[in-house]
Amino acid sequence: MTVVEASAASSGSAASVRSWKQVGAVYTAGLLQGLALVTFPAASGVFTDPHAHGLSNAEYGVMFAPQTVLAVTAALFGGRFARRWGEKRVLLLGLGADLASMALLVSSRFALGSHAAAFACLLGATALMGIGFGLTIPVVNALAASLFPRRVDVAVLALNALLGLGTALAPVFVALFVGLGIWWGLPLTVGGLLAALILWTASLPLGADRRDTSRDVGEVESNWRASLSRRFWLFATFALCYGIVETLNGNWAILYMKGVLGAPAGLASVALTLFWAAATAGRVLFAGIDRWLPGPSTFRLLPWVIALAFVSTAFVPSSTPGLGTAAFGLAGLGCSALLPLTISLGRQDASPGHLIACYQAGYGLAAFGIAPLRDHAGLGLRPLFGGAVAIALALAALAAAIVGAGRGDTRSHTAPANSS
Repeated sequence: MTVVEASAASSGSAASVRSWKQVGAVYTAGLLQGLALVTFPAASGVFTDPHAHGLSNAEYGVMFAPQTVLAVTAALFGGRFARRWGEKRVLLLGLGADLASMALLVSSRFALGSHAAAFACLLGATALMGIGFGLTIPVVNALAASLFPRRVDVAVLALNALLGLGTALAPVFVALFVGLGIWWGLPLTVGGLLAALILWTASLPLGADRRDTSRDVGEVESNWRASLSRRFWLFATFALCYGIVETLNGNWAILYMKGVLGAPAGLASVALTLFWAAATAGRVLFAGIDRWLPGPSTFRLLPWVIALAFVSTAFVPSSTPGLGTAAFGLAGLGCSALLPLTISLGRQDASPGHLIACYQAGYGLAAFGIAPLRDHAGLGLRPLFGGAVAIALALAALAAAIVGAGRGDTRSHTAPANSS
């Protein structure tokens, strides 16, 4: 082997190591973001416990308002920040906001003597979580796509599978720490892991090779007025509706199991865990069978699974709460691949930031819009879950329109080539 060959081999090996470090940082960020995000709804029993934070139903819903507003804002401006500062700095900023959110959540335990102070800590924590989620998720999705440009759909599904794994583990860890009498153990642990990830990511040349892809994404965002096509609005509406159905399950599962079905706290936590575990398993499954069941077909199928899950949840008898856990598991499977496929299938029509902003808007509608319907309109969770079937059917119609429009665009582009 010549000196030149040896040098090339050495540089190739170094590049390989560097790239796998980048992959590790990006995908670990997805995992920890899932853990941090679902720490709040997973601890809903603590927040509404009269002996802890003592939040009312209305306060519990309002707690997610700053998260939604700031997540939407951060997602919309994240692309601009990435072009100006680079994706690495935006990712570090997002992870830093997540870390601050966990720190403020832990600090709320020292303010339990004052209801107003404890509630203020929770509002601040969810606000910071909104910033962290809105900045982190679009950039890690874009980075995952750039790291595996030949299999973008699978790369984004795999990233969101780890995000889902984090969301599935959060209820388990919350139940574990609550059982030990230290509910704040999870945010403390997640905060430590986030701090370690920030230090690791800061040492990597993350996003250094993304100039071309960043330019493409930048063109979509800088010319967003010109790109507000019919397909953009189809994807945006789909992300909004998806945010509603996912959050209705993810944020209200425990309260539904305990308040409607009379399930004990342990079984209620199992229901939420099954929802996120099925969402994670579904992402892995659909990424693995992508060759036999392509992304567009999965995209059209899953809304029908969500509709079936809502029907099942609404008709579960109070005498058999165990069936409720199965219904939430089915809902998780239905939700599994929809958001990552929305991002990957829509990447030519809308930036990840725009879609995450629409998803977060749906999250907000379900997170703090349910409480007023319960308190002022007198609607219970059972009829609300039953009525959500209409949103699932709207998702099915939107998915059919998106896939059909995509096929039409493909035929229009290939027809001139075939005629020539």
